[in-house]
Amino acid sequence: MKLIFDKSVQGRKGVMPPMSDVPTTIHIKKEFLRNSDAALPELSELDVVRHFTELSRRNFGVDTNFYPLGSCTMKYNPKVAERIASYPGFAHLHPLMPQLRIGGLLTQGALEVLYDMDKFLCEITAMAGFTMQPMAGAHGELTGIMIMAAYHRDKGNKKTTILIPDSAHGTNPASAAIAGYKVVCVPSDKDGMMDVQELKKLVNSETAGLMLTCPNTLGIFEKNIKQICEIIHSVDGLCYYDGANLNAIVGKARPGDFGFDIVHLNLHKTFATPHGGGGPGAGPVGVVEKLLDFLPVSLVVKRDDGTFALEYDKPKSIGYIAPFYGNFAIILRAYVYILLLGKDGLKRVAENAVLNANYIKEKLKAYYDLPYGQVCKHECVFSASKQIENGIHAIDIAKGLIDRGFHPPTVYFPTIVKESIMIEPTETESKETLDAFIETMIELAKIAEDKPEKLKAAPITTPVGRLDETAAAKNVDIAEL
Repeated sequence: MKLIFDKSVQGRKGVMPPMSDVPTTIHIKKEFLRNSDAALPELSELDVVRHFTELSRRNFGVDTNFYPLGSCTMKYNPKVAERIASYPGFAHLHPLMPQLRIGGLLTQGALEVLYDMDKFLCEITAMAGFTMQPMAGAHGELTGIMIMAAYHRDKGNKKTTILIPDSAHGTNPASAAIAGYKVVCVPSDKDGMMDVQELKKLVNSETAGLMLTCPNTLGIFEKNIKQICEIIHSVDGLCYYDGANLNAIVGKARPGDFGFDIVHLNLHKTFATPHGGGGPGAGPVGVVEKLLDFLPVSLVVKRDDGTFALEYDKPKSIGYIAPFYGNFAIILRAYVYILLLGKDGLKRVAENAVLNANYIKEKLKAYYDLPYGQVCKHECVFSASKQIENGIHAIDIAKGLIDRGFHPPTVYFPTIVKESIMIEPTETESKETLDAFIETMIELAKIAEDKPEKLKAAPITTPVGRLDETAAAKNVDIAEL
């Protein structure tokens, strides 16, 4: 496909407005004006429309194809939630309105959504209260660790370290470091779970807390999770639950019941709101009773007369961590999703997500190395180490999938698995879709063995083939290109 600049024809115009009979006066200082015309493409309106329509056909998303991106929960987003989020009563609200006397009356519905969402998420996670402000999962992580730090400061604790497993998301150590903590890595055991004996050696009086995903990024449930939390609590540390993988247990088990003190949730994952392309997202953070005073302001409260208002009187609060009330339209979509499914529906989400992941695992384990063979939860992690014998790597398998209409799984993460291929099918995919994906993965395994050069050439159906990633990493100044 040609670039729009390549389609340009000198002198061709899309719009020809009438000449103005009013003298043109330029008020911009001369040093800010261009010396020559901008090299913009010259096309007709139809040329432009056709170009961007063709580009739109190349978009790839959950609504078009299977998107098994591990640890991302790329599930279908119900369109009824989109419709409700577009209602003028929600979409046309100004975020300052709840802070005004009359505006507060006009936004009771929106405030009720935020209030109810708090209660829903508390019930789902066994927390005592939530803030909706964090705009994404990593933002929720940082908020949670800031709450942890505020708690320890309030108690006069001299805590300096955060423990994080070697299978953690990369944002975990980043969030802990930004909050001022030293990160200490806890190794996994032979079964892919946190090594409890190693954890005991690393825990001491300076341990502020632990950040943990459960199930972890290998798709494995931490069977010692209660013991792990007890070890951290024994030194007055706090346990932080990274909710990235809640889809595996939503409605079936609650992080608070495991012993976690702080929870962040990715509404854009577990609760089926649109995500990708850098946003939007929502990462609400919940806490147990003893941490409620440290939640960001403002919080929505329900008055005795049944109306809703904003509360700011929280002297120990960590303050604002985002403007207003978070990504309200995303929170609203997740609210609709929870109402649509109800308690029993959320349980079925977890059951089907786990079933789909294990179906793929069992069908593919004869063709790809499976480092950890036990029952997985929401995702399964393979290794392309078997294919390396023929010069094929995980990235080659990923490129081959693109040519066959599938989005690649996550590759090279978690880093503790060599040549990792992380597949998360989610609960919304049919058996027919899973079977088509499985057949393609088997086909690629056979090509890797018989004709590896074909995979090395992939993708061949995309506008751009393989990029020079080494050059991209070294030549970071695009102005020179």
